[in-house]
Amino acid sequence: MDGGALVENYRFLARYNGWFNERLYEACERLSDEERKRDRHAFFGSIHGGLNHLIWADRLWLRRFAVQGVDFPSLTAEVLDLPEGAVHGTVVYADWATLRARRAELDAAIGAWAAAMPPEFPLRTMRYANTKGVQRAHPAWQALTHFFNHQTHHRGQVTTLLSQAGIDVGVTDMIALV
Repeated sequence: MDGGALVENYRFLARYNGWFNERLYEACERLSDEERKRDRHAFFGSIHGGLNHLIWADRLWLRRFAVQGVDFPSLTAEVLDLPEGAVHGTVVYADWATLRARRAELDAAIGAWAAAMPPEFPLRTMRYANTKGVQRAHPAWQALTHFFNHQTHHRGQVTTLLSQAGIDVGVTDMIALV
């Protein structure tokens, strides 16, 4: 397995992540705060809830990546900050403007993190405890792939909710970046 090729892939996925999130948040602006927060019976209730989940999960995973023995300057305490006791459904930011601003900051940090990732990082054994305290150990590339796939999965849910609300996000296919 070529760590350099994996890193280039993760850099591309980081770029896609930021591009998609920018489009997604712009589409969300077409809804009122009440509509963004309306319970739509989705996994995290509302569009706002789904977007908050992604902030929580991205920070959780970035915290895990940050303690794997490689210095990533973009993964600062502010970028990785989560409220004490936060879980998968925690509303990290109730205010829309703050949520949007933190998303943009997080996406910039993810881009910088991927840019700084050394070629051997994906091939390292990653060790951490999951949210239930179970100790895990596996190649970092598996967690990196999960990190970006998880974002895509939940953004897909949010785009479905937006579509049901009459909002078209537009083209979101990864190949549009090529």
